Amino acid sequence: MRRRTGSIGTQAAPASERGINKAWFFAVLSLGMFSTQNAVFMLPPLLVEISTDLEISVPVAGQLATATFAAWAVSLLTVGPLSDSFGRRPVILAGLLVLVAAVLASAFAPNIEVFLVLRVLIGLAAGTLPPTSVGVLSDVISPERRAQAVSGILAVGVLTTAVSVPVVAVLADWQGWRFTFVISGLLLASAFVANWLWFPRGSNERVRRLSFFSRYRSLLSLGYFRAAVAVGLSQRIAYWTIVSYYAAYLIKTYGLNVGFAALPLWIVAVAQVIGNYAGGFVAMRPYRAALLGATSAAGGICAFLCFSFDFQLWVSVALATAGTGLLSITMATLVAASTEYSGESKATGASIMGLSNQSAGALGAAVSGGILASVGFEGIGYLCLAVTLVSALLAGVFGRHLRIGVG
Repeated sequence: MRRRTGSIGTQAAPASERGINKAWFFAVLSLGMFSTQNAVFMLPPLLVEISTDLEISVPVAGQLATATFAAWAVSLLTVGPLSDSFGRRPVILAGLLVLVAAVLASAFAPNIEVFLVLRVLIGLAAGTLPPTSVGVLSDVISPERRAQAVSGILAVGVLTTAVSVPVVAVLADWQGWRFTFVISGLLLASAFVANWLWFPRGSNERVRRLSFFSRYRSLLSLGYFRAAVAVGLSQRIAYWTIVSYYAAYLIKTYGLNVGFAALPLWIVAVAQVIGNYAGGFVAMRPYRAALLGATSAAGGICAFLCFSFDFQLWVSVALATAGTGLLSITMATLVAASTEYSGESKATGASIMGLSNQSAGALGAAVSGGILASVGFEGIGYLCLAVTLVSALLAGVFGRHLRIGVG
């Protein structure tokens, strides 16, 4: 008998999946995640060249990123139920195939209108990877190791920003921005072939009809998801605020050029990778609600000190590194822990957490942008402190919903 959605128990992996080399499969899945995230986050260092080549302004070129993230948010809303209903393999392969076509076509985009359409396709397809990856890892990895595997794949996504941005900048300087899309497309093609060959085939017992609203309704009726969305949404406002404005803070406050600012930004990105991976270990602790509250508060204090006081450059970098590392733990922990509660709707559970993450990014950008314009960087520090303390308080209030084994 199939377990009902929302149960704590884990669906047994089908026989075809139990025999796979899990380490090799994780590497293949990581290649898909890395190439997908690269296709999304490769734009920032290319905006000036794109605007010059297409004869548009940089702000107009920046709307390419807006289109990508908006489409990504829409995709997150739909891909979880699709993956849970029709299987992981067709969803992830379809996403990679669309990405290959759209990214390679971007190398030959004749104008901004065509480029915008292609970025919408990239955003829609890119959204298939994270929830489906969480779902398939939950299918094939034992419950004892699942949290670490989920946090590991999320860390791969964060690692992409630390690696791809400088590499893309070098490639663009060497052969132009269009060449970077060709390389990115070839990387995605290799990921598609690898996943076609080694992605496990789904169980024959998987439901073959779309259960959309019922999956969301079932999961959101659980105390865990209501608590996790509240804790994650408030805390990620601080995380995305730091990620969005720390580069500008370095340049404006310390007079760094863009090239030199890449070094501290890379250090901060490495801390985010470590924080995401640490989330898997926090998710396995019975007192994880207390750890979430403590790391959120500590990360907010570091961000407050970094933006609100004029420290020496490397002290500021150390504070930003500690702050973003600590703040990276929360979402990885909440996504990993969500697999305990989502029964046969694990990709849908990951989509719920992804939506809260994206919403926090949009809300954080809007609020912090207004604060920066009216108060300055000091106000951003106070914002980070306020929302992380709220998150820590919520983790304490809803602690019983976040404990292991409570559904």
